[in-house]
Amino acid sequence: MASTGAQDTVGAEPAGHDAGVHHEDGVRRRDWIHIAAVSTAGVAAASVLFPLISQMAPSADVLAASTTDVDISALQPGQSVKAEFRKQPLFVTRLTDATIAAVTDADVSDLRDPQTLAERTQEADPSILVQLGVCTHLGCVPLGAAEGEDKGDYNGYFCPCHGSHYDPIGRIRKGPAPTNLVVPEFEFVSDSVIRVG
Repeated sequence: MASTGAQDTVGAEPAGHDAGVHHEDGVRRRDWIHIAAVSTAGVAAASVLFPLISQMAPSADVLAASTTDVDISALQPGQSVKAEFRKQPLFVTRLTDATIAAVTDADVSDLRDPQTLAERTQEADPSILVQLGVCTHLGCVPLGAAEGEDKGDYNGYFCPCHGSHYDPIGRIRKGPAPTNLVVPEFEFVSDSVIRVG
């Protein structure tokens, strides 16, 4: 019998320890391990994601090209200047009084993309017209901004690629282009300089 009692106690748990009962210290230790593991995983994920996200931010040269300043001080009525805005051609024109009067009096209801002069210029100086030199059909560069170029049937801009004709303020009048030449956001920095973008 004595030997049986000894065998019974060999594999037994120490006195006072119950396998089914969780002690307060064990719960705290396990919770701390979980918190530490989740925190470590969070820091690791952030250290991987931050370089991936930050590399998608625009570089300094892209930010510098996001706006374009154009000097309009030497621009005479009827003249245009070509510039570049975000790697696209930009046409800046000082309209003549005759052109302003003609497009102001014209009925816009029969236009494919009806816009008035006031909608395409700014109140600060409605004689300054700023528009992207990109045909809205397939992205070609229309003629008409430079001296001696073909201005099309409406004395404005003409895209020779597919025959789109625009009027003097860039409104589509004939051909496949669906909309007017795009007027980007711009502001007058001074009386002689505009900032596009």
